[in-house]
Amino acid sequence: MAQLLTSKDIRAISTGLGIKPTKKWGQNFVVDANVVRRIVTTAGVSESDDVLEVGPGLGSLTAALLEVAASVTAVEIDPKLALALPTTLEARTSPVEFGKLSVVQTDAAHMTSEQLPTEPTALVANLPYNVAVPVVLHALETFPTLRRGLVMVQSEVADRLTASPGSKIYGSPSVKMAWYARARRAGAISSQVFWPVPKVASGLVSFERITSPDADRKEVFAAVDAAFGQRRKMLRQALRDWAGSVSEAERIMDLAGIDSTRRGESLTIEEFIALSRAKKES
Repeated sequence: MAQLLTSKDIRAISTGLGIKPTKKWGQNFVVDANVVRRIVTTAGVSESDDVLEVGPGLGSLTAALLEVAASVTAVEIDPKLALALPTTLEARTSPVEFGKLSVVQTDAAHMTSEQLPTEPTALVANLPYNVAVPVVLHALETFPTLRRGLVMVQSEVADRLTASPGSKIYGSPSVKMAWYARARRAGAISSQVFWPVPKVASGLVSFERITSPDADRKEVFAAVDAAFGQRRKMLRQALRDWAGSVSEAERIMDLAGIDSTRRGESLTIEEFIALSRAKKES
């Protein structure tokens, strides 16, 4: 069984490497082993999973994932952390567990399938709030083998990713997530389990991939961006540039069976898909 990192370990390793967590990359390391175990258990990772972990930091979560997964590919943007991670984990895992690890130093928001040694089946990560949404959406688009995931994000981001139509926090991230997967809140995480302690609480988001809709994703997402780019306006105004004119937006909405006086936050992913199809057929 891997030796999970304690708060004392993390501070000692950071000092030894001359590493100071930076706001630039949103670095807040998990220092509570119980929370790490909870994340792995909630994620449902098994020996059949090739796990993609984004932002492993010093390896708190990575060590626990190596115990149960078939493989773990840790994607780290910080070159110093990426270089140090294998040494840190080799000393705290068995040879079998350590042999499952691959470290890729790159920006997860732009990673490609060619950069990874395996096709991931699960995403498990502690994500900085400023890149959480683009990283999750990019991973789902880039790796069709991803069946499910569990990510720890800022509580507000967790709410946005799992919001339902009609709510005040429902927006572009909510709709785009719904294109790929069914997402739900899977618990809250106290700020006290991190070092340094962030000023905000965190939440867990669990998701299960669904069958891809039979529609043009780029066109659908363009409609979503237009609708929420001017979310206070009626859709016929918000979709003006996307459609070409207000009158054309009204015509497309009529074809899709959607009232042009509605606003973007009331539309489901299915209705945005209907809009894209109506535009294509018109």
